[in-house]
Amino acid sequence: MVAFATALEPLRAANRMAGYEAYGWRLASADGRPVQASNGVEIAVDSSLADERQKMTGRDRPTMVVVCGGLSIETYVNKSVFAWLREEYNRGVALGGLCTGAHILAAAGLLANKRCAIHWENLPGFAEKFPKANVFADLFEIDANIYTCAGGTAAMDMMFHLIGEDFDDNIVNRVCEQLLTDRVRSPSDRQRLPLRARLGVQNSKVLTIIELMEANLSEPLSLVEVAEAVGLSRRQIERLFRQEMGRSPARYYLEIRLDRARHLLIQSTMPVVEVAVACGFVSASHFSKCYRELYARSPQQERADRKQLIAA
Repeated sequence: MVAFATALEPLRAANRMAGYEAYGWRLASADGRPVQASNGVEIAVDSSLADERQKMTGRDRPTMVVVCGGLSIETYVNKSVFAWLREEYNRGVALGGLCTGAHILAAAGLLANKRCAIHWENLPGFAEKFPKANVFADLFEIDANIYTCAGGTAAMDMMFHLIGEDFDDNIVNRVCEQLLTDRVRSPSDRQRLPLRARLGVQNSKVLTIIELMEANLSEPLSLVEVAEAVGLSRRQIERLFRQEMGRSPARYYLEIRLDRARHLLIQSTMPVVEVAVACGFVSASHFSKCYRELYARSPQQERADRKQLIAA
């Protein structure tokens, strides 16, 4: 809902600041029925996929189609929607993806060798499922005629950019003032809080080590390699992690690898063995043992519980 609202409201405000209807929009769903957001609020729509097909060549043909995705996007399959998106793109219509909308564009075969952005929580599963897409943890990405953003308020930043392409900075600044935001963030701004703020850690050496760990999950570094990279001894690293993180560096490294595995289990259909390999485990049995110790359930149970939740 946040991504949906912050994509529309800058356009409404831009119309008001410009003094005329520079932007118009309509809402569509596959079957023309209202769509319920994850917060339970239903959004009425203006048209269905069938209606949109009839408008593909008329005066109501869109200049841009934006897909808004939410939770459990990896389970969505609609070949008719995928085909329609491809047809619109081939006719020169720009495509956009809000939050997890990039998943739909990729499933339609439109993001191969394209730069794109998706919400950080969905990035691991997306990268594994669509290896040909060049996905980044940026606020938004623009590659030729395809616009994708990470969701949340990043949708607003992407729309500010679009408005800036059509108007001067004065209009963009006035829209920012209307929406009570103090600046337009750049595409490469962080999606997540910096590690220092996210973890409450101030020691720069510990932060550097954690960044190394997060960048090497599928092929974990040894503590010797980490020590050489940061110019500390193994004993110094052990002491620092005990002080700052309350656990050993090996334990912390294991936990972030298992967190990555949990995202893959929930957001992808990768076999458990492949999830284990992608997160740096040499065997499925060792992976399952470590996973059960941390989450009190097996990887198979995690996936089964997720499927039951989606079905419900």
